[in-house]
Amino acid sequence: MPQPERRYVITFGCPDRTGIVARISSFLAEHGGWIVEAAYHTDPTTNWFFTRQEVRADSLPFGVDELRERFGLVARELGANANWRVTDTGERRRVVLLVSKEGHCLYDLLGRVASHELDVEVSAVIGNHADLAGITRAHGIPFHHVPFPVNDPEGKQAAFAQLRQLVDGHRPHAVVLARFMQILPPELCADWAGRALNIHHSFLPSFVGARPYHQAHGRGVKLVGATCHYVTADLDQGPIIEQDVIRVDHTDSIPDMVRKGRDIEKVVLARGLRWHLEDRVLVHGNQTVIF
Repeated sequence: MPQPERRYVITFGCPDRTGIVARISSFLAEHGGWIVEAAYHTDPTTNWFFTRQEVRADSLPFGVDELRERFGLVARELGANANWRVTDTGERRRVVLLVSKEGHCLYDLLGRVASHELDVEVSAVIGNHADLAGITRAHGIPFHHVPFPVNDPEGKQAAFAQLRQLVDGHRPHAVVLARFMQILPPELCADWAGRALNIHHSFLPSFVGARPYHQAHGRGVKLVGATCHYVTADLDQGPIIEQDVIRVDHTDSIPDMVRKGRDIEKVVLARGLRWHLEDRVLVHGNQTVIF
């Protein structure tokens, strides 16, 4: 396959004011930077400016480290402080997937990686059950089984410590909870902030707890949806990356609704992961701008 053009991606947010676009554009132009994609947004409620720029790497006379150093001066001048980033598309992104027993999201992501639709390195799959070890290893990817004991707080704490060690050892750009049925402790949410993605059905908060599809079927719902979001200490309340729905009707049984729900979960998770890895998601508070 032909290699895609190498680019540097600049994502940036700061208080809005006159001249921000001109300052960024002139900085890049001064060094011969060839902008191939640019997007802008201002939130009038918070008065916050957002942008994402892609620049041809071969148009600049220096590498990504020097670009970060030089652009950092511009970012601080404009008041961005920590709200900016420069990444290199030449660095292949690494992902660790966390799973339990349900395999639909894992199967989908592994298929997209195998077909080169999603150009990432799945460094490892970690499961609190061993059910999905076979399919993982069939794709040549290491599988780690970390059991989580029930009604044993100390044992669960030790399991999360092992999970953290395994994940952090791969230095992933994304940690994907692909139907991982364990609640991350607050310290892990903090350490993986902006990198940990989760997927859940969009019945929340209407149908909370066990058997949500049974509850929804009993209410005659007409839409089944899914939400991909960043993980925070507030369960299922993190910044939303992507959502979508699929229609159901009175002829659909509970298994039909479950199947359709899984279908939409797979699509939404794949989209959200792609946008995250392409640095298209800018987070401000609990809101997101997707470029």
